[in-house]
Amino acid sequence: MNHQQHVPITELRDHNTDTTENLNKFLKKYTTDEPAALDLIRKLCQALAEAGINYCHWKSNNVLDRSTSGDNDLDLLVCRADMARFNMILFQLGFKSANAPAHKQMHGVLDYFGFDKATKRIIHVHAHYQLILGHDMTKNYRLPIEDPYLESAVQLNLFKVPEAEFEFIVFVIRMVLKHSTWDAILGRESSLKATERKELDYLQNRVKKERVSDILSEHLPYIETELFENCVKALQSGCSTWRRIKTGHQLQKRLQVFARHRLLIDTCLKLTRRVSMAIRRRVFKNLTKYRLGSGGAMIAIVGGDGAGKSTAIDGLYAWLSKNFTTTKIHLGKPDWSWITITIRGILKIGNLLGLYPVDSSFGETLAQKSLVSPGYPWLLREVCKARDRYRTYIRARRFAANGGIVILDRFPLSEIKLMDGPQVERFIVQLTDRPQAKQLMSPHQASPLVKFLVKLETSYYKQTVLPELLIVLRVDPEIAVQRKTDEDAASVRERSTEIWELDWKHTNAYVIDASKSKTEVLKELKTLVWSEL
Repeated sequence: MNHQQHVPITELRDHNTDTTENLNKFLKKYTTDEPAALDLIRKLCQALAEAGINYCHWKSNNVLDRSTSGDNDLDLLVCRADMARFNMILFQLGFKSANAPAHKQMHGVLDYFGFDKATKRIIHVHAHYQLILGHDMTKNYRLPIEDPYLESAVQLNLFKVPEAEFEFIVFVIRMVLKHSTWDAILGRESSLKATERKELDYLQNRVKKERVSDILSEHLPYIETELFENCVKALQSGCSTWRRIKTGHQLQKRLQVFARHRLLIDTCLKLTRRVSMAIRRRVFKNLTKYRLGSGGAMIAIVGGDGAGKSTAIDGLYAWLSKNFTTTKIHLGKPDWSWITITIRGILKIGNLLGLYPVDSSFGETLAQKSLVSPGYPWLLREVCKARDRYRTYIRARRFAANGGIVILDRFPLSEIKLMDGPQVERFIVQLTDRPQAKQLMSPHQASPLVKFLVKLETSYYKQTVLPELLIVLRVDPEIAVQRKTDEDAASVRERSTEIWELDWKHTNAYVIDASKSKTEVLKELKTLVWSEL
């Protein structure tokens, strides 16, 4: 761990931070030992100091280096009077507000996420305007000692941190509420995690017993010194189960006046949320995450074969889904509805009877000779595909409307003719110009059924409105052919050429040069996506 330097609070207060020049000198003096600190975190700490924001990094200060490097969340306690200026600083640095899952939402606690451009990492700021404590399922208690807690803060390299005794007291209370209540013990949560054990040892080695007693007496008179000492003992590995439960119950009774819910309700909430989370995790494989305060969004990635589309989508998904409610949907190959399954099943029977192929490409269908024109089956399949795309699009829209981020693999665009757009009318025009169009039952433009199918397919695509962010991965067709050695070169070249030759300047699309390495393309994508969310 990096060497840490304490700055007396008096020196911090007396230092002239009215000018940026003086502030930079001050920060340079006390941040030279933090080479691993991310640039965004450095800028945040500098801005907070320059503005004179009354705050501190209020917990887990034994691993403060993990906070400066972005490996841990930034848990900041901020004076309520400075809330507006604190928010302004975050927004100026590009942070975005986010809403926590329902079971994690707490009054007086807000979440922000920022993007460090150099490392392309997302930084999570957990801003507390009140000290909210308790079990992770409910966080039921507010400890009203924010003012003295902040007043005790000293500068420790980049961050201000509370006095060790204050941090120790709050840590012990947190851990007892989390691990020493009867429901926690029944839920097999009685033991401190390895990281919590290290933090306890770290704090115990730095506090003075007399100072702890003074703080309890002055700021937490409802917690007697004897009760607090029992709380410390309850966290030791040799403490009996009965003693832990008794101590945990006593502490809950002392803090009940500061609780959001009565003890019975709090216990029921913890139990029901444990069960519901276990069901979501194990049965539905669903873990609710944060949703951006600005709302959800749909991000469509379009590109020809060999453009690295799948790799880019997987990389974006892994990056965003770590913190946010995110899904990826293949709009080019939507799931079949029951209507599609039924129609394709009927068409399969015709195929088994040798009347026509069950499926084939556009060109193959035009050249096909069979007892019955393959045109009608092809048209039906294309209309079913359009309907399935539309239904999938609706599902994606609803996911985004509820605050989620949707990453779409391909998207139907009027500029692209070879993939994902209306095909029926184009097929009929080309089929009519061919000799085999005169054969029995061949589709014709004047046919009422053909007109209906054209209108129906077109209606589905007209309702598929462009997403909030459209990204085109553009690559030279010859490079695409070299990359896609497992597919037909002519087909790869044809699809890539269409994307390559289109003039995207008059569209809302962001074009990225996909001839770069996968790493470079993903970095560019992350920067673009974050700027638009």
